[in-house]
Amino acid sequence: MDSLELIQTFREVAQRGSFSAAARALDMSPANVSKYVAALETRFGVRLFNRTTRKVSLTDAGHLLLQRSGPMLELVQITTGELHDRATTPSGRLTLTVPHPLLQTQLPTLLARFLVRHPAVSLDLRATDRVVDLAEEGVDIALRVGPVPNANLIVRRLMPIERVIVATPAYWAKYGEPKHPRDLSTHQTLTVVRSGEVPNWAFIDNGKRFDLPLDPHVESSSLAPMVTLAMHDLGVIYIARLTVAEQLEKGQLKPVLERFIPQDVWLYAAYAQRRNNSAALTALLAYLEQEFPRQETKLGAVAAKEC
Repeated sequence: MDSLELIQTFREVAQRGSFSAAARALDMSPANVSKYVAALETRFGVRLFNRTTRKVSLTDAGHLLLQRSGPMLELVQITTGELHDRATTPSGRLTLTVPHPLLQTQLPTLLARFLVRHPAVSLDLRATDRVVDLAEEGVDIALRVGPVPNANLIVRRLMPIERVIVATPAYWAKYGEPKHPRDLSTHQTLTVVRSGEVPNWAFIDNGKRFDLPLDPHVESSSLAPMVTLAMHDLGVIYIARLTVAEQLEKGQLKPVLERFIPQDVWLYAAYAQRRNNSAALTALLAYLEQEFPRQETKLGAVAAKEC
């Protein structure tokens, strides 16, 4: 039997001074009320009531339990209500991890709008390019670009990540626009290189994928400085279109070699459990699934302007 149910039954008897009165209030049989109290006394190893044929009174131990159990049950009731709210109304704290490049997109604006829409939700936003163990690090949702190899995670596709090769018009005017990816071997490339990796860019030609080895003019472990460097006419970057959407729309960067770029990369939302998720987590997933395709539509409009 549940300890809380036993204590609630005990309190009803103590407050009404009668097993039969408590039974009527709880819609139970007097025998069950007596059984619950006896189970509680056995569990604690102490008598809680003095019983006579006419009267029921608390023992010293019973007085102690009545006094101490009140605040505990009140806390349980408050917590139960708050947990119900978590399950039905978006509220509480969500922990979200995102790759650093996504912070240079419309994602912060989208998250701001979500928080305005759901003011009872707070956010722990962690920017990292490493693969996070959601359960071990207490993460609710991880936004990831590319495949999610962990079969234990639930994964939702949010939008395809279109990639582009770009440089400033001034750079292309000085060095010439490449007609084939191999022409990039004579260009200044600005490349993100992870530890232990050989710098290269992936392309597709006549349906076949190939990697182009690079000798970068600048290489970095982070994408963060690359757009700034490119905007100073220093070289060519291979980047997600949404990261440079504003610069493309203004004509500050110009894409090339678009037919050679594989477009098989997706932005995913990964989370640990399919069932019993909080209302806040469910709301954020639904919101991202709704908003990211709109971003894709906007990017498509930008691309159409470039043509």
